[in-house]
Amino acid sequence: MPTEVDAEQTRASRRAAADPAHRKGPRRGGESTTPIFLLAAGIGALALLRPSITSIFAGHEAVAAWFTVFVSIGLQALPFLVLGVVLSAVIAVLVPADAITRFLPKRPVAAVPVAGMTGMVLPGCECASVPIAGSLMSRGMRPAIALTFLLAAPAINPIVLVSTAVAFVGNTEMVLARFLASFATAVIMGWIWLKLGRDELIKLPRRAPVVGGRLAEFVAAARHDFLHAGGFLVLGSAVAATVNVLVPVSWLETLAGNVLVSVITLAIFAFVVAVCSEADAFIAASLAIFGPTAQLAFMVVGPAIDIKLFSMQAGTFGRRFALIFGPVTFVVAITAALAVGSLVL
Repeated sequence: MPTEVDAEQTRASRRAAADPAHRKGPRRGGESTTPIFLLAAGIGALALLRPSITSIFAGHEAVAAWFTVFVSIGLQALPFLVLGVVLSAVIAVLVPADAITRFLPKRPVAAVPVAGMTGMVLPGCECASVPIAGSLMSRGMRPAIALTFLLAAPAINPIVLVSTAVAFVGNTEMVLARFLASFATAVIMGWIWLKLGRDELIKLPRRAPVVGGRLAEFVAAARHDFLHAGGFLVLGSAVAATVNVLVPVSWLETLAGNVLVSVITLAIFAFVVAVCSEADAFIAASLAIFGPTAQLAFMVVGPAIDIKLFSMQAGTFGRRFALIFGPVTFVVAITAALAVGSLVL
């Protein structure tokens, strides 16, 4: 004879089965795999067919040059992008949310730079750093400290520094400058929010956990980051190739003639194209006409605040927070790039 408890459990099971979120979960995962395959297949096809495609446009030097620059940037950056996405997913799944707090000083002022340095130990791309920072806040970490980690992790981690060294081969000063300017940006923003920030502006959403264990969480995190970062890498490569091929050199020389103007130009460029930090050094290196300090600004601003990050911060922490934190980060990142560039480069 069914009891009242059994009847309630049956009704709950039926409600769960009727929930659209439950019905659509597996299909969403299956659909999301297709873009990954198409993106990887497209990049591989472009690499294999590059000689043939270039020969087709043999009479159109500008088109052939654009295609060559576009594919070269993408192929150089792709291994670092994949490595960064995989490492970021591993950290998001396996590293406990309170791992950072165990090593932080008790005083918040001292904890901010230490949290910045943990970005080298627990690196992640921009897509992963935002939800990780939100998780740290939900576990009780002060927002200023979590935000410092958010800015430092995608900017000073070993993969980013190695990719910068490969892109700027023989230019160790650029690697050092990127580390110093990005670390300074993260720490200064942490201190600013610690002293002047309004924590009540941060509204953390409630997120449903991924069903299926750690493997499912890893696949979901890697898929999300690769689709977002890969798409913006393609966009950034295309824009950089267009700038190199179609924009008259005289225009670029005019912009590059003034350090401040060139820095602001590439800072805005970094905000718009939103290239993943593991790959942005290759695009920056292709824009050598703007000068080293402007190239540095591109690599410092992008991982700190771009249109993708701004949207993610607004969705994770609230729009009012993003409207304050984003512009201030943009200004601090430009200032840090100018200061470090003038001293190191």
